[in-house]
Amino acid sequence: MMKRWTEKKIDNHEVVKQLAESLNVSEEISHLLINRNIKTFDEARQFFRPQLEDLHDPFLMKDMDVAVKRVISAIENNEKIMVYGDYDVDGTTSVSLMSSYLKTLTDKVISYIPDRYAEGYGVSYKGIDTAAEQNIDLIIALDCGIKAIDKVAYAKEKNIDFVICDHHRPGENLPEAVAVLDPKRDDCHYPYDELCGCGVGFKLAQAIQEKLGLSERKVYHYLDLVAIAIGSDIVPMTGENRILAYYGLKLVNARKRTGVTALLEQTKRKSFTITDLVFSVGPRINAAGRMRHGLEAVNLLCENNIEKATSFAEEINQDNSFRQETDKQITNEALQQIIDLQEEDRFTNVVYHENWHKGVIGIVASRLTETYYKPTLVFTKSGDKLAASARSVTGFDVYNALEECSDLIEQFGGHKYAAGLTLEESNYEAFKNKFESIVKNSIDPDLLVPEIQYEFEIELKNITDKMNRILKQFAPFGPQNMKPTFYASHLKLDPYAKAVGKDSKHLKCKLIQDNIAISAIGFGLGDILEKISKDDHLEAVFTIEENEWNNQVNLQLNIKDIRVMTQS
Repeated sequence: MMKRWTEKKIDNHEVVKQLAESLNVSEEISHLLINRNIKTFDEARQFFRPQLEDLHDPFLMKDMDVAVKRVISAIENNEKIMVYGDYDVDGTTSVSLMSSYLKTLTDKVISYIPDRYAEGYGVSYKGIDTAAEQNIDLIIALDCGIKAIDKVAYAKEKNIDFVICDHHRPGENLPEAVAVLDPKRDDCHYPYDELCGCGVGFKLAQAIQEKLGLSERKVYHYLDLVAIAIGSDIVPMTGENRILAYYGLKLVNARKRTGVTALLEQTKRKSFTITDLVFSVGPRINAAGRMRHGLEAVNLLCENNIEKATSFAEEINQDNSFRQETDKQITNEALQQIIDLQEEDRFTNVVYHENWHKGVIGIVASRLTETYYKPTLVFTKSGDKLAASARSVTGFDVYNALEECSDLIEQFGGHKYAAGLTLEESNYEAFKNKFESIVKNSIDPDLLVPEIQYEFEIELKNITDKMNRILKQFAPFGPQNMKPTFYASHLKLDPYAKAVGKDSKHLKCKLIQDNIAISAIGFGLGDILEKISKDDHLEAVFTIEENEWNNQVNLQLNIKDIRVMTQS
């Protein structure tokens, strides 16, 4: 697929020079910092040396004082508390964090994750009925609840209070809960509004701990769960998220939590970056909710006995293997459906089959977006309704597009790039056509071509071990702080370049510029060898990484795209 390359240009180069001088770093490093909106010495210090002391006061969040008062009252009065969360990684880590924390203060705590198939996303009537049957006095809802107006009212009729900890966009009205913690509330002036659901739950635990006059450092023990949630929920790796992820990763790699340790052992990796959590750990946690029940993941993450934790982790690993087989099969069927319907020229992909596994339609939507790169929805039957997962392309707000189709949707929620919805089967065709029309009339056609953003052009001779050591300090990486991508031109491939891997999909080579050669790998770029000759001058965009082989570590370029230079 053709990609467009875009340089992150800086208009005022004097700013780059000034920051470089104040930090005593090269202008290249200064350029990278400014591309991340870091423009002063103090901002750079906070970026390179994240400190827990720089976390914001949790009581700056709207309703935090009310939430803390209600939770402490429940603890002091021996009330029963249900910790309720969604079945994805953010939800299950949130429930694990809050349940584990509250159990250090009271033994009247139960965890609840809705069944993906029987109850669907978010707060459910069944969950509230279960709470009533067990004489629950307070429900703490995490990573969900911001739109549960009717359900919170229903709970109120049963004398059950709600404290909501969410990070999704609120609707026009808020539920009438005791407290609604959501930094995206219009009337909330918390300094950072990009927390994930587990992050909001952490702030509540932090505030309770402070109010009780207990050691704040005790709640830092839960940051491994927060780091897993931050990575898996693809929230910006900036500000408070970056501090939480930085220290959470330290706990992950120190294997401080028994359940997490058992899960990590299934991946066969020794150390973990945020990227590893996203692609190795997150899918395994998700697999429990997709293939069986999200409570299985909570049981694992909260387990302190290593033998039980190992058994749970092995079961979840099996779930993940089954999930992989299922999503591969459904992806192939969905791709064939698009071809059969001759819909390649549409601005959207909307596909449906009543027997597709509801637990993997989000993954399938992501796969289709990777293949066709357009806003995508994958529908399946869910009871007497249709349920869908939506995925978007960079720069297009699929949530807003769904909002314009709200007359045909029963309920929906989510983010700019990922959402879920349900609708009546009779509305499917009308919705499909309206969604296509809205996207067609509002999307910039350039957004339908995958974009690779790079920092600036670099010469291979400047890619050194010293530079790499500094680049590693930019981690943890994530949205708004992606791993630096560079551009280089007038390159040659070495004569031993070859296609490797299954079906020869990947390119293994050395890139050469002015007699400087650096090893490189290009995943999915194996077919480039059929399109170039040995005399072609090439240009490429790539990241810089370390490759360990036979106990030796060498620099390697990870090629994102490569092409023959046009003659000017």
